[in-house]
Amino acid sequence: MGKVMVFDHPLIQHKVAMMRDKETTSKDFRVLAKEVALLMAFEVTRDLPTEEVEIETPMCKTKVKQLTGEDIAIVPILRAGLGFVEGMLELVPNAKVGHVGLYRDPDTHEPVEYYCKLPEDIDKRRIIVVDPMLATGGSAVAAIDFIKQRGGKDINFMCLIAAPEGIDALTEAHPDVHIYIAAKDEKLDENAYILPGLGDAGDRLFGTK
Repeated sequence: MGKVMVFDHPLIQHKVAMMRDKETTSKDFRVLAKEVALLMAFEVTRDLPTEEVEIETPMCKTKVKQLTGEDIAIVPILRAGLGFVEGMLELVPNAKVGHVGLYRDPDTHEPVEYYCKLPEDIDKRRIIVVDPMLATGGSAVAAIDFIKQRGGKDINFMCLIAAPEGIDALTEAHPDVHIYIAAKDEKLDENAYILPGLGDAGDRLFGTK
């Protein structure tokens, strides 16, 4: 059963507060997204497996713990998920990066895949799917569907801000996925934007409207 973790770290909460401010520039928003991603990735990777190995320090031989070599795949949902990747790669530089692109069909309102490129060994990797906003949950559910269809198993979802409706939709569709959230907001408005939220994360990252 997947867990849902909402971060209460003061540094994360402070940086998210700055990102919410409408006066924050795209440049500063990108820097903050990178910093929050690094801080969150520290917790998402907390339970990576380790093994005891023997090394020699300048003083003597000793036993230490090192990662067993479990590989990670970071999979941003395009385009806003790209804002998380750089910070995560600073912490886990050997991770491979995949991409999932979705758009919403104007008639059916269902998410449609237009791009999906994943590491060939995705079935052997711990996967961290990243998207700043978890609103209705439709994009996250669809992206994880696509990843599972290609063999992905050990899947985690990481986002900046989530609405209760999105959390419920994702946990119902994929109860095995762990969800990591920097801030849980109140609700969705009539246009499915998160309140109080921070607006459109993609526009704020890339300076578009």
